[in-house]
Amino acid sequence: MKKKPMYLHRSADGAEPKIARAFDATFKADAAYRATLPDMMEAAQDSIQGAHVPIQQVGVHNFRLPLKFRTKKKDVITLEASVTGTVSLEAELKGINMSRIVRSFYEHKDEVFTGEWMGKILRAYLKKVESKNARLKIRFSYPMLRPSLRSGLDGYQFYNVAFEGVMTGAGEYRRFIHFDFVYSSACPCSAELSEHARDKRGAYTVPHSQRSKARVIVEEVEGAKIWIEDIHALCERALKTETQVMVKREDEQAFAELNGAHLKFVEDAARLLYGEFNREKRVKDFLIACSHLESLHSHDAVSVVCKGVKDGFKADFMDFGSLLC
Repeated sequence: MKKKPMYLHRSADGAEPKIARAFDATFKADAAYRATLPDMMEAAQDSIQGAHVPIQQVGVHNFRLPLKFRTKKKDVITLEASVTGTVSLEAELKGINMSRIVRSFYEHKDEVFTGEWMGKILRAYLKKVESKNARLKIRFSYPMLRPSLRSGLDGYQFYNVAFEGVMTGAGEYRRFIHFDFVYSSACPCSAELSEHARDKRGAYTVPHSQRSKARVIVEEVEGAKIWIEDIHALCERALKTETQVMVKREDEQAFAELNGAHLKFVEDAARLLYGEFNREKRVKDFLIACSHLESLHSHDAVSVVCKGVKDGFKADFMDFGSLLC
């Protein structure tokens, strides 16, 4: 005999309920009705499937909403943001109510984003989901108006940025900034060989260069404030050869000269960035990953370096595919 679904109840006269294949737009759920709704997250422990183990991270990824950010010039801009929010789950619990993570976020959606704001969100959904640990990562594309090298034109460069916050049940809160910087890397070896061919045989040559990307992840010193614009300035000061937005012929020529003046292997790029970020007093710790998408080879050249502080970042970055430009 087929078992009836537990949510079907007979009417007062004992008749089977009629199932309507239509959406009732006029129906409103009151408190009494909501109290009857089943909650699978409150199911008994014996309903847990699989191994009876805790889960370190469970939550939602890529829910999007517009968020307000403050620039270094104190302007407030609204950008589309992609949010990943996760919490830990104890072994005796079946699951979490994921919508609570989203709702906690929306309660603060009209505020201007700050590191303290992110901490407020983390505390809120740690409390609502009754978890020990929580993580939040907010990704967005950040616009900055950049000048051309010689023509006097300006154009918007967009930077992949992410703010990440981690909080434990003990109240420890750490926050990180992820920043991607796209630049040109002209090969020192190829440049020397090209000059050799021109000098010894009068052969016209073009040294190879390629679009390259550095990802910098920084942790601020507690109480300090480092802006996205500051991180960009450190990258630009280290590498010099950021890709261009607005280009006329004089800019293209200038870019060739700029690359000739700042030849670099991928190892050089990592060390140049290390030098700048290691001197920055507002940066507590950092991880740097560089990828040169070789125009000579069929593979990429990569490097990773970290500051090397105790209990800090480890140079174990391996997601180089995410650095494709």
